[in-house]
Amino acid sequence: MKRPVFFLCLFALGAAPADARDALGMFGAWGAFRDAGIPRCYAIAMPEAGARREVDPYADVGLWPKKGVRGQVHFRLSRRIQPGAAVQLTLAGQRYRLIGGGIDAWAADARMEAAIVAAMRSGEIMTVSSRDGAGRLFSDQYTLPGAATAIDAAALGCAAR
Repeated sequence: MKRPVFFLCLFALGAAPADARDALGMFGAWGAFRDAGIPRCYAIAMPEAGARREVDPYADVGLWPKKGVRGQVHFRLSRRIQPGAAVQLTLAGQRYRLIGGGIDAWAADARMEAAIVAAMRSGEIMTVSSRDGAGRLFSDQYTLPGAATAIDAAALGCAAR
């Protein structure tokens, strides 16, 4: 059974006190939140239950209105990435090579972010995979129903500010 997304946000994104976050809604496995003090808004989800994890993984799509950032795609992976290993996102029949290291991965640029967010809107499942420190292949799989609504709720939450 998955833990609620709100619980994840309290611990995984720890940049601001928990009471500084406004929950904007839950949409399937996805939640939308606003950190008014930063300000930023984001849609976030945890992957399906999987194999061994070093950390609590999540996927998020963030907006920072004062910085002009919309739709930043980020993944906290369940294991540390082997140095030099590729990180791949598979979504709606497409494969995207992500950038990153340690336990984090991002889209390579704004064009890739836009393509990923567009595919998330109509997709059912997305999978992020790489190799861990021991060279073992691992993957984190996310269900996408509710993602589009959570992304829209986050955008609206920041538009009101």
